Amino acid sequence: MFVAMNNFKVNAGREDDFEKQWRERETFLEGVPGFVEFMLLKSDKTGDYISHTTWKDRQSFMDWTQSEAFAKGHRQGSVAGVLEGPPVIGLFEAVLVATA
Repeated sequence: MFVAMNNFKVNAGREDDFEKQWRERETFLEGVPGFVEFMLLKSDKTGDYISHTTWKDRQSFMDWTQSEAFAKGHRQGSVAGVLEGPPVIGLFEAVLVATA
């Protein structure tokens, strides 16, 4: 299991705009080999968000980043004025996994 997360710092007062962009965009993730799950997470700390994707393995994630699906998904809309700066990515290999 592999997890990729982007941490976004949203400008004060632009949280609704940020969430609306995510709700209305096409993900292009359906049918991507190795894709497991996507979540947009909102922190208790105002303006702090994380996009969280889970993948079968690191290679599946890397293959997706080189795909047309990735390019299509990331060409949608502008976040100019919405974010304080660029997102910060975190890449993680699962060491332990527990499920219900």
